[in-house]
Amino acid sequence: RERRARFVGKNGACNVAHKNIREQGRFLQDVFTTLVDLKWPHTLLIFTMSFLCTWLLFGMVWWLIAFAHGDLDHSTRLQRDPADGAAATPAAFVPCVTSIHSFTSAFLFSIEVQVTIGFGGRMVTEECPAAILVLIVQNIVGLVINAIMLGCIFMKTSQAHRRAETLIFSKHAVIALREGKLCFMLRVGDLRKSMIISATIRMQVVKKTASLEGEVVPLNQIDIQMENPVGGNSIFLVSPLIIYHVIDKNSPLYDISPMNLHHHEDLEIIVILEGVVETTGITTQARTSYLADEILWGQRFVPIVAEEDGRYSVDYSKFGNTVKVPTPSCTARQLEEDKSIM
Repeated sequence: RERRARFVGKNGACNVAHKNIREQGRFLQDVFTTLVDLKWPHTLLIFTMSFLCTWLLFGMVWWLIAFAHGDLDHSTRLQRDPADGAAATPAAFVPCVTSIHSFTSAFLFSIEVQVTIGFGGRMVTEECPAAILVLIVQNIVGLVINAIMLGCIFMKTSQAHRRAETLIFSKHAVIALREGKLCFMLRVGDLRKSMIISATIRMQVVKKTASLEGEVVPLNQIDIQMENPVGGNSIFLVSPLIIYHVIDKNSPLYDISPMNLHHHEDLEIIVILEGVVETTGITTQARTSYLADEILWGQRFVPIVAEEDGRYSVDYSKFGNTVKVPTPSCTARQLEEDKSIM
């Protein structure tokens, strides 16, 4: 049969496509998150265009101010006595911005203002209050763009899912006996020395179900109880751990046997690990999933932690290795019924 499409990939990516979204304007109401979610080429393009557009816009404004004030005319202007209107001695013309002769020089001055380079060849004078106002506005706009874009790039480089790349899960899960009960087991580990604080792990079964009224739920999510060596959902992930789920009467795996396991094409078990990154304080989440053909019946993970020279060492080359162990070829329900009869 055709293999079932995953709800969650092995790398943790959710295999869900959002279509026919009518309220696209909601993304613009949260511009910062939208920018962070964009791919890197789009983010860098927006980053570059935001500066170029503002430089060109304010370059045009500075050119218009110079043009309206007559700064582009290089001739001197005669000062006249307002009392008798007689011509006075020629006086040097005071421009709004010095050394602006064309749009190119206005564009260069716009760059100097916004990025505070200050080469010293061009400067605003006291002649035009409008030029002083434009200077203030461009500085404020430049600071806002710097804050948004630099914050966006910082968030993209420090996103929590980057830390999840070094949280690994075993490629296969196994079902075997533990303490006389059938258990679903998987192995999880952290490749970094910096720890995940307050790490918790939970597991869900996702499968297609139908209600008594005939309603079909294509992705019904059922939480199942996880067990770990320290009890509860919190784990101390200083070394790889084997996390297991006891298949009892409350488990959705209660009636699954090795004979019919691979006939459950709609079965998918999702594992979610959450915690706080010790070095940054950012909450991270790592995810993986197991389809029916990725669950090995009658297998157990080999030990990978050993004591050497007064310290514990972990051999990650054996992280996903398993060995066969004696395991009943029956469901957990049948095993429990046989024990009750005995």
